[in-house]
Amino acid sequence: MARIAHVVASSSTGYAQSMRARRHEIRADESERAGGADFGPNPTELLLSALGACTSITLRMYAQRKGWELGAIEVDLEFFKEEDSTRIGREITFTAPLTDEQRARLAEIAEKTPVTRVIREGSRIETVIHSGSV
Repeated sequence: MARIAHVVASSSTGYAQSMRARRHEIRADESERAGGADFGPNPTELLLSALGACTSITLRMYAQRKGWELGAIEVDLEFFKEEDSTRIGREITFTAPLTDEQRARLAEIAEKTPVTRVIREGSRIETVIHSGSV
């Protein structure tokens, strides 16, 4: 099995997290209302960020292969907690004019992005606990 991503999250105190992905550092925290210091997006916002970035990148790659101009892409995402489930709303806006056929095809592609599939299909998580030193 090939590893396609690696991130290390660490925290000393409180809820604030520092994540390393390749040479990039990302921060996360809970809002002050939730007991954090609001140093960064909360984990759910990071999940939506991953979905939005993957959606935009995948659609841009597809359009470039087709020779389509999309203009700016905006992916607006919302997370909803419903009775016994959750739901993500996703709205995608392009500044370039597109045909009905292009919009339909881009909608199909958006449903097949890697992060969309992981969220929809789930992924097995294997956890190992270490203690004593980090």
